[in-house]
Amino acid sequence: MSERFISPLVRDVPPSGIRRFFDIAGTMKDAISLGVGEPDFVTPYHIRNAAIDSLLAGETQYTANRGLLPLRREISGYISSRMHMEYDPEKEILVTVGASEGIDLSLRTCIRPGDEVLIPDPGYVSYAPCVTLAGGMPVSVKTDVRDGFRLSAEMLEKCITPKTRALVFPYPNNPTGVVMAKADLEAIAPLIIKHDLLVISDEIYCELTYDGEQHTSIASLPGMRERTVMLNGFSKAFAMTGWRLGYACGPAPLIEQMNKIHQYTIMCAPRQSQVAAIEALQKGRENQYQDIENMRKSYDRRRRLMVNTFNEMGLSCTSPGGAFYCFPSIRETGMTSEEFCTRLLREKKVVCVPGTAFGEAGEGFIRCCYATAVDQLTEAFKRISEFLQTI
Repeated sequence: MSERFISPLVRDVPPSGIRRFFDIAGTMKDAISLGVGEPDFVTPYHIRNAAIDSLLAGETQYTANRGLLPLRREISGYISSRMHMEYDPEKEILVTVGASEGIDLSLRTCIRPGDEVLIPDPGYVSYAPCVTLAGGMPVSVKTDVRDGFRLSAEMLEKCITPKTRALVFPYPNNPTGVVMAKADLEAIAPLIIKHDLLVISDEIYCELTYDGEQHTSIASLPGMRERTVMLNGFSKAFAMTGWRLGYACGPAPLIEQMNKIHQYTIMCAPRQSQVAAIEALQKGRENQYQDIENMRKSYDRRRRLMVNTFNEMGLSCTSPGGAFYCFPSIRETGMTSEEFCTRLLREKKVVCVPGTAFGEAGEGFIRCCYATAVDQLTEAFKRISEFLQTI
């Protein structure tokens, strides 16, 4: 009876394809998860200690809606030194509850009812639902493994209509691990400018690139800064997932309006998380971001292990240039992605995510996270190999 009170808009949004498999695994003893994208590192001690000291000092009040100014200054300095872009900490940076809130705020600020938003497919599970909840229409831009899942101007051009308002630009990509090089961006930027599109650039994995791949923000290209909201956060590079802290950088008029929604719905990000983030950036700058580099090197070793192992099993797997996911093909098995992951979980207690959780172009693939201890990875590979032998 109470279902009549539920908005059809919300009711029709599917639950996360990632969390569903994770929740099932939570009921199983000895299950190994390669499903949830979370660093297996604990937040460095000095960052945790800064938050503890803040609590003990009685710093438990609200902060400014935009976030602590010292944090915004640190973020501005970090972006300047690492990405060679300048953002005014007082007007062009907003501290959010994870990069996820930044996605929601940017879409709700800019999307009008019926506007179309282009989303690369495969892409992270939250983009399309957030577009829908903002009153827009998500439009899938299908990429292909034969092109390395890279986005091209030709792919975008085919999907642009008079209703197209924005492009979600998630690179390094979750789930494929694809990195868009500067040359790739330079080929796409003129089309974006030509059609006067907003870009929502999710750069949460920007510190995790490999094989000499360098992250370039699309906002750094000529003519792009004024039409880009750049999203980032502390979850991946600083192993701070549970702290729920991110930030949005962009033109002052956009950030001002995003802050308006943030004021009414959130008020401010947690103070202790902000204090911890100040410590993370200050110490990071002092030690040349050695904590990030140590984690990146560890992920790189596991990345190569996972890629090689899947290929040896007969599951074709290209080497990801960034993030901490592999996206091997399971087409050789004759099963759908959903069937493969469901059976693997039920029969061998290993959690992987069906590629279709990330869009139609993900069919025939599964996402596996290598931010997992090597002994767990080794056991998971053993179980997957046994599973493949049974089918």
